[in-house]
Amino acid sequence: MSATRVLVIEDELPLRLALCDALRGEGFEVLEAADGERGLALALAEAPELVLLDLMLPKRDGFSVLRALREDRLSSAVVILSARGEEWDRVQGFEYGADDYVVKPFSTRELVLRLRAVLARSAGRTPGLREEGAKVRIGEAVVDFAAYTLERPGARHGLSRMELELLRYFLAHENTTLDRGTLLDDVWGRDADPTARTVDTHVLKLRKKLEPEPENPRHILTVHGVGYRFCRQGELTSR
Repeated sequence: MSATRVLVIEDELPLRLALCDALRGEGFEVLEAADGERGLALALAEAPELVLLDLMLPKRDGFSVLRALREDRLSSAVVILSARGEEWDRVQGFEYGADDYVVKPFSTRELVLRLRAVLARSAGRTPGLREEGAKVRIGEAVVDFAAYTLERPGARHGLSRMELELLRYFLAHENTTLDRGTLLDDVWGRDADPTARTVDTHVLKLRKKLEPEPENPRHILTVHGVGYRFCRQGELTSR
């Protein structure tokens, strides 16, 4: 299973290096940026699960970065790190869409616990989908529900409405074995008239767009004689 990806946007070099080292020591995969423009570009390109965001940044301040992330409907959780602990700053951060606000100085232990709490709360909702139209990372791919697109390294695909609905259902039922009848009822509707073959056809189409090796899928796994099981981070072999 892939490690949780954290983007650290912090211009103070000693603090950024200390944060990155501590997070890697906790098992996170870490990206880093030293200014707001670079941080925003990395967040939109990589769609990490979590962003640590300083407010006082060169080129583009943290509030501006946060607004741009939410306007782009990026689903990453965002934790603000700031020496500014006034109530106005905290309220502004939450109004712009922050998930937590940590005032400097802070202990690494406290920060890691807060990050895990934020990630746990995020996992309690439909994974990666905070609102209609959000972007969500699935392995190496990023799905944009508003634009009906899926992008992975070297490829960009359009998605049909039913492909998106099926993918949304898989995300909401990650690691659960789903039989074809349940998928037909819940995705297509009880009053619709598709067949089990309809599910298989849509799964095949999604695999060709989502999976690096469609013939050896890591995300949409076949459960023989039953149906399918979805793994967002990916497994090494299909079942």
